Amino acid sequence: MDFDFNLILVPLTLGLGLIWLLDKLVLKQRKTQGRGKESLPVRWAYDFFPVLAVVLVVRSFLIEPFNIPSSSMVPTLYTGDFIAVNKYAYGVRLPLTYSKVLDTGSPEHGDVMVFRYPENPSIYYIKRVIGLPRDTVSYDQGQLSINGVEVDTQPIAFDASPELTSQLYPAGPIAPGQVFTETEAVRMGQQEEAQAQYFQEIQGDNQHLVRYIPDTNSSQYAPFLQQQSPDVISSSGTQWRVTVPEGEYFVMGDNRDRSADGRFWGFVPDENLAGKAVYIWMHKPPGLNLPTFARNGSID
Repeated sequence: MDFDFNLILVPLTLGLGLIWLLDKLVLKQRKTQGRGKESLPVRWAYDFFPVLAVVLVVRSFLIEPFNIPSSSMVPTLYTGDFIAVNKYAYGVRLPLTYSKVLDTGSPEHGDVMVFRYPENPSIYYIKRVIGLPRDTVSYDQGQLSINGVEVDTQPIAFDASPELTSQLYPAGPIAPGQVFTETEAVRMGQQEEAQAQYFQEIQGDNQHLVRYIPDTNSSQYAPFLQQQSPDVISSSGTQWRVTVPEGEYFVMGDNRDRSADGRFWGFVPDENLAGKAVYIWMHKPPGLNLPTFARNGSID
């Protein structure tokens, strides 16, 4: 989710709106010359401004669509899922400036949250809320705890769809001088899925699945954890602890060993929040494939 459509929508809507208002109050081409005889900008203003204004209001303050570009939230969300995001769940904000004008709520433990990536706010990320302001989040040998209380975590049998498993890794370059063919990408996903272990986590009112890869722990390569808790993080990354500052949040992907999340780059400030992911409304497999609606449903 690496493009903010509002960068186009807002200026275009404002521009056409000004032309529409100018004609209503000063030019009055539509009134004096009749429909179809006014200048082209005035015609576009009357034809497109009302539609764009509605779209802007809906996207900015109510519901905004997003597409999932990676597998960091598997098994909750897969690459190619199209989701609806509740834009007023964490406060009503102005487009482009992102200033909060109305406080309507705040994230809760276990929410799937969309936010502007702190290291590059033009990019949108989606992760699960693990730590709220002032929380201490710790991890010890597979057990996640919040403020010293272990998160209810139970192993669970989960049969991933072979079609979705084949989409875990995209074809293309993965490292300098290394390129995955489509066949290699599918095989890599299948091999990894054969080892994957799934657990059910319960955080507050949220009950969801998380995915781990045995003998793989990306936390050991997480520079932010190393900076925050060098005295408590183990060399293998199987133990760590962070305390969330006031006004910020700590997030992780559900695909725990395949997610570049807060363990790598830090906390999410409140001003970066974009909304709560609430519904999957379509899935589009990569390539020349038709969209499907079999995954439609609410997001846990």
